[in-house]
Amino acid sequence: MDQERKKFLDTIEALENGSVRVAERVEGEWKVNSWVKEVILSGFRIGQRIDMSTGGFSFFDKDTIPMRRFSLEDNLRIVPGGTSVRRGAFVAPGVIIMPPAFINVGAYVDEGTMIDSHAVVGSCAQIGKRVHVAANCQVGGVLEPAGALPVIIEDDVFLGGGCGVYEGTLVRERAVIASGVMITRGTPVYDAVNGCYIRPDASGQLVIPAGAVVVGGSRPVTKGQAASDGIHVYTPVIIKYRDERTDASVSLEEALR
Repeated sequence: MDQERKKFLDTIEALENGSVRVAERVEGEWKVNSWVKEVILSGFRIGQRIDMSTGGFSFFDKDTIPMRRFSLEDNLRIVPGGTSVRRGAFVAPGVIIMPPAFINVGAYVDEGTMIDSHAVVGSCAQIGKRVHVAANCQVGGVLEPAGALPVIIEDDVFLGGGCGVYEGTLVRERAVIASGVMITRGTPVYDAVNGCYIRPDASGQLVIPAGAVVVGGSRPVTKGQAASDGIHVYTPVIIKYRDERTDASVSLEEALR
């Protein structure tokens, strides 16, 4: 085995056991380990396309990044029905995955999180503890450029059904993203509580504050013909910050565990 392939396989194993992460919190700030991304990318380059067909379905992919295999000792629930977790993804004990869901290479899913039906956790996305990724929710992946932070969802966040978080957005702890909300780096978020727009910081990252409750909204176009025609553009809106009533409405049902 050549050195590049060995380094790739060793890194994939370290990602799976959680000893290495694509991004980690250092003194309160998230830092990307760009070398890990570079190694993951090397796996696509050095991998050979092979036949991975199984169960009457045809699959052809790189031999370096097949599906990950789990055992009962991993202490998580993967409900039958078409879920796929790629090698190089960390899935902590206590995680529940409903079918069908997909978790890509380099992703990190921490303890007590639920990944619901038709949800996607993209490559290198970082999901904290006790997060609810609801049905049909998409957490975007960021492999390139290697130095870019992936999407990061901190502890106790609720991502509602059909919502999407993309382009390296950081959602701070206990935030609630309502069903159908789409958050990207290019879409400013209006904080109705503080009367200001939240835009990407100096590093280009959009940060949703801790405890923010975000719903879908709009803002009027102020220039040109679109303004005259009364056109509005989509804008996520922070309508409040999390309180006891919010906690009650988004709490995970312990009986399901």
